[in-house]
Amino acid sequence: MASLPHSETHSSVPPLTAARPVIWPLRVHRTLSNGLEVVLVESHTIPKFTGELFFRSGNAVAAAKTPGLGDMTATMVRTGTTARTSRQIEEDLRRMGADLSSGAGADTSAISFAGLVDFSNDLLKLVSELAQKASFPADEFERERRQLVEGLRIGRTTPGFLASERLRRVLFGAHPYGTISPTEAQVMGYRIEQLKEYYEHYYRPGNALLVMVGDFAPSEMLAQIEQAFGSWAPGPVEDAPNPALPEARERHVYLVHLPGSVQTQIVLGNRAITRKHPDWLRLTLANSIYGGAFNSRLVMNIREQKGYTYSPRSAAHPLRQHGYFSVGAAVRNDVVAATLTEMFYEIDLMRSTPVGEEELDDARNYLTGVFSLGLATQDGLAGQLATSTLERLPEDYLETYRERVLKLTPADVLDAARKYFDSAHAQIVIVGDRAQIESQAAQFGTPEFYDAQGNRCE
Repeated sequence: MASLPHSETHSSVPPLTAARPVIWPLRVHRTLSNGLEVVLVESHTIPKFTGELFFRSGNAVAAAKTPGLGDMTATMVRTGTTARTSRQIEEDLRRMGADLSSGAGADTSAISFAGLVDFSNDLLKLVSELAQKASFPADEFERERRQLVEGLRIGRTTPGFLASERLRRVLFGAHPYGTISPTEAQVMGYRIEQLKEYYEHYYRPGNALLVMVGDFAPSEMLAQIEQAFGSWAPGPVEDAPNPALPEARERHVYLVHLPGSVQTQIVLGNRAITRKHPDWLRLTLANSIYGGAFNSRLVMNIREQKGYTYSPRSAAHPLRQHGYFSVGAAVRNDVVAATLTEMFYEIDLMRSTPVGEEELDDARNYLTGVFSLGLATQDGLAGQLATSTLERLPEDYLETYRERVLKLTPADVLDAARKYFDSAHAQIVIVGDRAQIESQAAQFGTPEFYDAQGNRCE
């Protein structure tokens, strides 16, 4: 094939055109008399709808006594009601051509569902039944408990899980956010009565948000929602406990020994802010430049230039009461110290030198582009609406997001990096074979040693 003339090569690709404006569909926001908050958005691209019923309580409300209880309760909700067995639920979902799942995180529990609009009334009735009349059958409980224990055993052999567990414990201590998982013994100690108590206490309409996006008229869908959920009895729900956090300590190293590991998982981090903080977008943009995007500085340094790892990543994690910033990578055992050196080099560079306009422009366009892509599906739009509503963000938060990102300056990024990339107080967690990595870890401080069960070692 003949070569292209210079004018037709990639070097002369025309610049990107201006971003198209996002046309926001009508949003209907209502609260039923029993306190159930409802957000509806029309989306007529396909004859389907997507919905999520959230509860503003998750694992954190019970972590002090029973870690993981919110997630186990949410899992069991799907296994049967007073009117339907697990098998009947599955058959009804197949008949409707619908999908349904349930689960919980630190701050929320949720029942997620999607289906054809022709069956919206039947699907809403099923979701309402799960939210009000779960039966917690004993045989399903034992099966789910066995599966959870098996998952925990696998997790104890997984460097990424062990690193996340230790970092959260270091950053948050006895706060509920310091516990990301129950132990096997705690799971075996679960009783059905505990799940029922959690369910009856927190699965209440005044603690719930129903978000639906799809091919429907809001007035008609509201009538179906009222019919399905209107008789749901309200009840008081208290917030999750928020005990004092441990004092931030100077940079420290924690080594979790995983014998025979051929790779080492590195994660470092510090406490940061929640999504409601005025600096959240500044931190989001700074993180994108540092390590939150595929063309970020961290990726270009330790992946592209040095080949230490395949997928380094940084992230800002906004939990409801607190937030944190983390940097992580899985690397060869022989480059642990070199990788940490580069991680801190890029952090300190972000804290000391303003970002250039071209790099800033790329990062702003990346964030606004990802945001726009996330609104292109029913799932994505429902997720964005749920986040803004659950977090009680301003009504126009989503509509003004792109505009606010595009206004951010080098000074905003520098300010965020100096505040929230806390190099001096970064806590370092290293998971791997101690014999191969201890001397490298010791270059960054005197390590504390732990085993894969979370026990302190000499």
